[in-house]
Amino acid sequence: MEPGSGPAHEAGRVLVVDDEKPLAGMVATYLARAGYDATVAHTGPEALEAVRAGAPDVVVLDLGLPGLDGVEVCRRLQQFSDCYVLMLTARGDEEDKLAGLAAGADDYITKPFSVRELIARVAAVLRRPRTSVHPGPARVFGELTVDVAAHQVRVGGDPVGLTRTEFELLAALSARPHQVLTRRQLIDTVWDPAWVGDERLVDVHIGHLRRKLDEDPGRYIDTVRGVGYRMVAR
Repeated sequence: MEPGSGPAHEAGRVLVVDDEKPLAGMVATYLARAGYDATVAHTGPEALEAVRAGAPDVVVLDLGLPGLDGVEVCRRLQQFSDCYVLMLTARGDEEDKLAGLAAGADDYITKPFSVRELIARVAAVLRRPRTSVHPGPARVFGELTVDVAAHQVRVGGDPVGLTRTEFELLAALSARPHQVLTRRQLIDTVWDPAWVGDERLVDVHIGHLRRKLDEDPGRYIDTVRGVGYRMVAR
């Protein structure tokens, strides 16, 4: 792991993980110039060690890594870190994007990319609102309980493990039960109003969330065709 410039900045700590050392170094340099405390790692095991040691706020994670690939690193990160993960994928490779999101990545950016776009994405995830600011009482939908204050979700009393993005989507939907929220509204709430990308990202995360909540995908989250999603209790 190579250090970035200076002590941790209030803008956030970012770990760049890519086996292309010149690329990783360049990205880290630009992030440092933008005010972030940027560090780099070049293998899967190095990335896990760096997250444990440095507790970054955001990990920019390439899929093709030696030791452990990016998908496996992402899966393991879910077990001990709540950092945001921005996955780097090959352009047009839909399977890579889906695999990364399924493993818990919050967002993705395709190679080749502009450093300006990557820094904008990092800034966007760090601006994401914290759902626990005004949590209110636990929200109950049949057997489903969403406790935003405790950051816990239970179905029939059993805890459900969600990624940060899945939890924030559920918090956004459960805050306005029976009201349809469009993909854009969910992006504005969970990602950032300035986020630009493929809005189908929402569909992928909603799909994972549904499967974790119940075998019936429409039991708690209903799809309103051509509009968006709403929270229900069947």
